[in-house]
This record gives sequence, structure tokens and C-alpha cells, in this order.
Amino acid sequence: MILPKIRDPRFITIRRGGTLTDDNHHLLAIWAAECAGHVLRYFEEVRPDDNRPRRAIEAAYAWVNAEITMMRARDFAGAAQDAAREVKGVSEAARLAALSAGQAAVVAHVAAHELGAAAYAIRAVMAGSQKSEQETARKRECQWQRDRLPEKIRDLVIDDERLRNDICWSVFGEA
Repeated sequence: MILPKIRDPRFITIRRGGTLTDDNHHLLAIWAAECAGHVLRYFEEVRPDDNRPRRAIEAAYAWVNAEITMMRARDFAGAAQDAAREVKGVSEAARLAALSAGQAAVVAHVAAHELGAAAYAIRAVMAGSQKSEQETARKRECQWQRDRLPEKIRDLVIDDERLRNDICWSVFGEA
């Protein structure tokens, strides 16, 4: 599970009673898409003809640009999750990369999925590494993600990592 039982109002849009601005919601979606895009190769190496995870990532950007609705972005997220199920048992790194893509697309619906995209991406990198290199890979990917955080949402995401690290497989520990 990657979402908390009690929703953080900082990840609920103002129009729904929270404090998240549309601009920051869009920045969260873009960052999540970047995290997922960084590990997409794990899926595409296994299934080069399956574009569902790539299309989910593209859907995140399209939603930010008002080219598609939130509901359409959710559809792309579901397709990426289907792709993840289809590679289960074939490649854990590919499965996790597809799940990251799905999480990125669904940020349009629930902003707090931003951390899911990041956590699955880190897990994909770890799964794609030799066992002896997994901790180094985790730290490197976590730092790569943090380096790309826009200043406007940096403190929010870093605090979210701290608060939800335990339900996100503890991948956001020390980078």
C-alpha cells in the first residue's frame, strides 16, 4: 500500500478542501512522470512492442497540458497496471517499471500517487541490479529523483517521503 489511511490535505486540491494548488499538482505529476520515465527501459527491454506504460507516462504530461481529462489519464494508468500484471514472473524490474508508469498517470486523480511512481521506480532499479548492488542502486535512484524535484514542491515531497517511507517499502531512507 502506498497511500496513507488518512489523506494529507497538502495533497488534496483547494477546490476539494485541501491546500494543493493546481500548479503544484501539475508539478507533482510532471515529477512522477520523470521518475517513471527514468526506469521505463526495464519494461521496454522485456516488451518492446507494448507501449502501455509509455502511454501512461505520456498521459501524465497530457493531463498537465489539459490535452486529456483526469478520467482518461486514469484509463492509461489502468492499462499500464495491466501490462505490469502480464510481465509478472518474467521480470520484476519490468513489472515495477510498469507500475511506476501507472502511478504517474493516476497522479491526475490523486496527487499523493506521486510517491508511488517514485517508490516503484526505485524498486525497479533495485530489481534490475545485482543483489550486492541493490542498496547502492536505491540510493543513486533516490538521489536522482530528489535532484529533479522542482523547488516549489521539494519540501512537500521530501516530507511526504519521510511520512510514508514505511508504507513505501522504506525505499526513501538515506540517499
